[in-house]
Amino acid sequence: MTHTVHPYAHRLGTIRGWKSRWFAADKKSYRSNIKTDETIRRFLSKRLRGSYVSGIEIERSASELHVIISTARPGMVIGRSGENATKLRKDLGDVVRKVAPEDRRVLKLDVNEIRQAETDAAVVAYMVAEGLEKRMPFRRVLKQTVEKVMAVREVQGVRITLSGRLGGAEMSRKEEIRKGRIPLQTFTADIDFAHERAYLSYGVIGIKVWIYKGNIYQDKKAAPRSAA
Repeated sequence: MTHTVHPYAHRLGTIRGWKSRWFAADKKSYRSNIKTDETIRRFLSKRLRGSYVSGIEIERSASELHVIISTARPGMVIGRSGENATKLRKDLGDVVRKVAPEDRRVLKLDVNEIRQAETDAAVVAYMVAEGLEKRMPFRRVLKQTVEKVMAVREVQGVRITLSGRLGGAEMSRKEEIRKGRIPLQTFTADIDFAHERAYLSYGVIGIKVWIYKGNIYQDKKAAPRSAA
């Protein structure tokens, strides 16, 4: 069996936190919350495609359902005088009520801006997908994207993989480009990972991006380990 794991899940509890933060008292509410979370993520991913969305975090309290959207283009999500955000909040509320009609929590929607888009794997993956969907040569897209990411001072390594019918070839294949270090086995390594799809007339191209931004060292006194 393979030992390949998701770089984000591999670091949960070490340098990463959960993207859904809530507590369920019983199995019924747990199932309902999981289903609602998945529906929210699927709806927003489809609705906000092209807005350079990095991540969607969900928090629940006794009275609120808090959805936090991180994006490199907050103006597209919020809209002029907030009209897009208002409509998005209304539509998202309708989706939540349809999936979980018993959930009476108030929906709260926040939009966070990503200052440095080239350091975020999800945004970089969509940049590659955008270039491929514009019918640009895939090797040029890979090379230009890697150079753009490595130009950022805090980035120490980047790796991008494409798989599918590259260039419209009859047989699918895999193409990869990397620069710098990607220490996947180091728990303290701050590695951002994302996968995306480019939808072309001759098929779907899969895109995976790894970005290494150095190590994160936490104070042992601040986060002590429990005794075994």
